[in-house]
Amino acid sequence: MNNNRQEGHSGHQPRSPSFGKSFARVGPRMDARGAAEHRRRLLEAAHGIVVEIGAGYGATFAFYPPAVTGVLALEPDPTLRELALAAARKAPVPVTVRDGMAESLPAADASVDVVVSSLVLCSVLDQSAALAEVVRVLRPGGLLLFYEHVRSAHRVLAAAEDLVTPLWSRIAGGCHPNRNTDAVIAEAGFKMQGLERFGFSALPGNPRLAHVLGVACKP
Repeated sequence: MNNNRQEGHSGHQPRSPSFGKSFARVGPRMDARGAAEHRRRLLEAAHGIVVEIGAGYGATFAFYPPAVTGVLALEPDPTLRELALAAARKAPVPVTVRDGMAESLPAADASVDVVVSSLVLCSVLDQSAALAEVVRVLRPGGLLLFYEHVRSAHRVLAAAEDLVTPLWSRIAGGCHPNRNTDAVIAEAGFKMQGLERFGFSALPGNPRLAHVLGVACKP
């Protein structure tokens, strides 16, 4: 993989142009409150050839360890992709940034050691299709490293998440706060090797919503 290279892909549905600009402002504030540390821990097991879905503004790039030989980072939003290109130039490992989406990964079958998802599976168009693609491109024994916010285990808060999801998903780039993402990953055929569930308040005044950090292995 060549560092800092961008290629085109037109298979995704366009988001509102305002989404990338808004997330580019909000994301660093989340990172400062703890999301950056979550991303650092997420990548501790990364190695070999990596595909990162929904790379955003490249918030993970600085944390890739030396065991990684190359990263293909996919981001459909043009504003975030430009920021990711800038972050790739400073990354400690080779990072190629491309326009692309999780439901159609530009990688050959069983060619990837690790897939990384950092606050992405909440907003993909089709979780099952995205995870089927992850299974396809991973080698046997390959890892899915995921950091996601998920549906609350508390009944009242979960009901509130269900209530706000239709509107929130329209204004927040397709984000669904009520997805049971860790359960869907298990249903896709992965074997969980580690799963940590915790509350995290992404911004001042926000409730501590359920998040997970996990490692899942393709059998």
